[in-house]
Amino acid sequence: MKIKTALILCAGYGKRLNPITLTTPKPLLKINQITLLENCINLIHSLGIKKILINTFYLSEKIEQFLKDKKFNLEIKIVNDGSIILDTGGGILNLINSSNETDFITFNPDTVWNENYKKYIKHMEKFYFLNKVKNILLLANENLSFDKNLKGDFNLKKNIIKKDEHNRLIYTGCQILNKSLFDSYKVGNFSISNIWNKLINKDELHGFESLEDFRHLTDLNIYKKLLEN
Repeated sequence: MKIKTALILCAGYGKRLNPITLTTPKPLLKINQITLLENCINLIHSLGIKKILINTFYLSEKIEQFLKDKKFNLEIKIVNDGSIILDTGGGILNLINSSNETDFITFNPDTVWNENYKKYIKHMEKFYFLNKVKNILLLANENLSFDKNLKGDFNLKKNIIKKDEHNRLIYTGCQILNKSLFDSYKVGNFSISNIWNKLINKDELHGFESLEDFRHLTDLNIYKKLLEN
């Protein structure tokens, strides 16, 4: 891949998975005997990306210790949110401020990533650079979601993201973005959806549809069901 640096968002409290996340950060929960974080790192490594920035806040010391113990053969840097937890937008900005790169791919480890996503991510990156877009989201049809209570966030029309009365596509937790999107922002508590909504209004937010089954740790009930499958 052309993109050299991946971002993993690991700062959240994981409140919907209490009580197990009272002592274990959500990225360190296991599915099929592997933590969500390691699963995500393995996918990034298989894409040929060797630099990873990870943001932390809640139970950050446990994530730091996990990474020390695993000794991944990658350049991994932890960037703490600071004195307050940052939302997705602020967290991403805080991460990219630690890099000289211009283009980044971000991952939410709440999704149970697997090797089948590689082809979609590579095609998404190709579209991103070929069409010189600033932001593209990997989406999945709600019919492919393990959690049937999850409803679509968006629709797509020729890879342009729309919001309609009924939306069928769910954001998977993976996107490619350009640093320039944050030129008017300072590090703080703000959602990446602030940027998305501005781009949608200008028909400048792009999407790419994955056809892979979508498994996401929505809450404790879904986590238990995923463990049974």
